[in-house]
Amino acid sequence: MAAGATTAGLLTGCSQDSPAADSPAGIARAAEIERALRVRAAGTHRELLGQYDAVLKRHPGQRERLAPLRAAVVRQLAALAPESGSASPAASPSAAPSAPVTAAAPAPGAPGVPAEPAAALRALAATERRTSGAHTAALMEAPPELARLLASLAAANAAHAFLLTEGSRS
Repeated sequence: MAAGATTAGLLTGCSQDSPAADSPAGIARAAEIERALRVRAAGTHRELLGQYDAVLKRHPGQRERLAPLRAAVVRQLAALAPESGSASPAASPSAAPSAPVTAAAPAPGAPGVPAEPAAALRALAATERRTSGAHTAALMEAPPELARLLASLAAANAAHAFLLTEGSRS
């Protein structure tokens, strides 16, 4: 009998030490986990946005190609804003795709943008792939609604990486 209870606890992901998912403590814990995942994912997107801005600053001739992808990243960042909060003004969907975003500047110590446009696009594609990977890795921890959003964002980032690398060959 005890083995059956232990197995049931393992299958449901509950232990005697953790609150039930539908209890006030369980709901608060789930909200805390979701908030932390959103903050982490938004930080990853801010870094990506900073990379776009850095590439656009160094290679303004790539604006036509990068503006739609950058605009999508801005919208993705807005979607990651916690339900109770809102996206920062610099990351709002209404921000012009070509406008620089000071809040999204690359982190100190971030590698510089390559002088060659094709190399800069490859580096940007690598950042898109890392962002996609980070979202995919977070899926196991995310509640269902956030997991769907992260999966969608991961797919979009992977598509951006493809567009950046395949398009640079033409």
